[in-house]
Amino acid sequence: METKNQSEVWIKYQNSDEFIAHRKRFRSFAFPFAVGFLVWYFSFILLTTFARDFVSTPVFGNINLAFVLAILQFVTTFVIAWLYDRYATKNLDGPANDLKEKIEKELQA
Repeated sequence: METKNQSEVWIKYQNSDEFIAHRKRFRSFAFPFAVGFLVWYFSFILLTTFARDFVSTPVFGNINLAFVLAILQFVTTFVIAWLYDRYATKNLDGPANDLKEKIEKELQA
């Protein structure tokens, strides 16, 4: 009986406006950044594969454009992680904790 009760509670909250809004807040950040990063990543791969002359352009000394773009891949990854942390702290953590508390109270009742 307890398993059915848990399932009912989870289904109830998954269909709630509060949970749907929370999921929308997450997706409004995650999806655009994921798509943007994938476009950036595959552009880098395509450039280094098919535009060798272009990415071989020296920027300074022995450093060429391909090397700069490769380093920017790492920078982009860390910037997105930092932005997500800020966004999640401001917009996701509070509502997620509120939902968690409500679900736990209902499961204990």
